[in-house]
Amino acid sequence: MKFSLMLCQVFPEQYDSQLADKVARLNDLLPESAANLPQSVFASAPEHYRARAEFRIWHDGDESDYIMFNQETKEKVKIKACPMAIKSIADLMPKMMAKIVQQPVLRERLFQIDFLATLSGQMLITLIYRKSIAEDQAWLDAAQALKASLPITHIIGRARKQKILLDEDFVVEELNVDGKPFIYQQIENSFTQPNAEMAQNMLSWARRMSQDANGDLIELYCGNGNFSIALAEHYNRVLATEISKTSVASAQYNIAANKIENVTVIKMAAEEISAALQGQEFFRLKDIDLKGYDFQTIFVDPPRSGLDDLTRQMVMEFDRIIYISCNPETLAIDLASIQKTHDIVETALFDQFPYTHHIESGVFLKKKEK
Repeated sequence: MKFSLMLCQVFPEQYDSQLADKVARLNDLLPESAANLPQSVFASAPEHYRARAEFRIWHDGDESDYIMFNQETKEKVKIKACPMAIKSIADLMPKMMAKIVQQPVLRERLFQIDFLATLSGQMLITLIYRKSIAEDQAWLDAAQALKASLPITHIIGRARKQKILLDEDFVVEELNVDGKPFIYQQIENSFTQPNAEMAQNMLSWARRMSQDANGDLIELYCGNGNFSIALAEHYNRVLATEISKTSVASAQYNIAANKIENVTVIKMAAEEISAALQGQEFFRLKDIDLKGYDFQTIFVDPPRSGLDDLTRQMVMEFDRIIYISCNPETLAIDLASIQKTHDIVETALFDQFPYTHHIESGVFLKKKEK
């Protein structure tokens, strides 16, 4: 089944078969030892599931349209509707474009529009221009009027080396996981899970894998604290690491917003924390007593490239491993090494990106008994 020509459309009648294809592909890549183990498969809504969307804008005479580019032919395709986007984005798109077309100062040299929405009802719009909008009072007044007339929480105006906020550059999401609300700041141009309902499933699965945990948790690649915060109640303490300064600041915001007291986030790369656990000293750890932690579980959600050699070896030192993967091919490579010391207990597939080849998965492992 091929969906490479997909440009915002969905195929509900084909959803079950495309999900079955993904399950088969993931299982082909997992070690044989996982074949008869428990596996959770989390299906997405077949439409209106994506909370982020970005569109180029095409101007032709008196008309302006959202467009995307066909990846095979490179031709531009006008987007009149986007059933892939969550309802709040899909409903807003035509209404906003109609208003922009009526306002020359908003329309002129508008190059791109980005949408960031939440299940909690907030909406952030970014208008990107190929002209200066700094100190342009007419643009500012028109953008304020646009924001006031539509269900838009914040607007950002961007141009080369320019960023104008009306009024913030983030939205605040509230995810409901196992009957509990978790609050997350989501910053424009920073990574967040685009399928918010699937994000709730991912957090719930990770929490279930942590139910019988003891000791402390260390997390690598923690982003804005998405998993750390939801898992905190199952561990004595959590030490989370992230290399992005913006994400670390957002994680601190989220820790405070959720009133979590046992999570510490530090700005460090996975390779650095691996070296620190082996005794190398880092100034950023001067106030943290690594030896005082009782790390029994490690949580990793690495980039598409998977774990580097040093981190993979470090991961294998822990009793329990929760591995979230966005690339089943590199997951398979990592598991080939990890299963020498650990047994796979359970796996999961999260259909974060329906109708694409992308697979998000989870694996829970425990150290082999000697």
